[in-house]
Amino acid sequence: MNSKEFKIHSSSKVYGTSVIGKDTVILENVILGYPEHRVLMEILKKDVEIEDFDFPGCIIGPNSIIRAGSTIFSSVKTGKNFKTGHNVMIRENTQIGDNVLIGTNVIVDGNVKIGNNVSIQGNVYIPTNVVIEDNVFIGPCAVLANDKYPIRKKYELKGPVLRKGASVGANATLLPGVEIGEGAMVAGGALVTKDVPPWKLAIGVPARIQELPEDLKELNRI
Repeated sequence: MNSKEFKIHSSSKVYGTSVIGKDTVILENVILGYPEHRVLMEILKKDVEIEDFDFPGCIIGPNSIIRAGSTIFSSVKTGKNFKTGHNVMIRENTQIGDNVLIGTNVIVDGNVKIGNNVSIQGNVYIPTNVVIEDNVFIGPCAVLANDKYPIRKKYELKGPVLRKGASVGANATLLPGVEIGEGAMVAGGALVTKDVPPWKLAIGVPARIQELPEDLKELNRI
């Protein structure tokens, strides 16, 4: 790493073969490339320091800002103009496109695909196996789920799919496997138990599908 091409605070740690893009700023107490569970178990088994073990780190694209207290695991890759709030956690095997904002206290639990021009507001929870396409907005405190029968019976974990230009309001909950169609909107506080067709509105508990007003039938301006 050429530290002349980016700025990193002295309190931050970089593990593995991590790559930090040009003109990126890493602020206080950030951890980059933290070893995923499998790698961590290897490190513990061999009784070596994390710094002395060779494993894939993370890749942070150019012109990014990682704010204080954030942890980004190994095998995470972000595009250019990536920004986080404070205390963000992004786990392994997450792929993030260009011009993405992940707000304060957001948890991305790994194996997630996030497209370009996406805005995820503070305190959102995103479990494993979620797909978020381009131009998606997720409001604060929204929760996505991926397990239909938590610890009761076997279920292949499958998170929601948010298609291009979808919007999810604050405090909404999306149940496992639902698809939010292109340009669809989920109202604040809604409980989405079934697919939302493209360019429709889901509102209420459980959510009902309604027509989306004509003046809202355009892609998010992110």
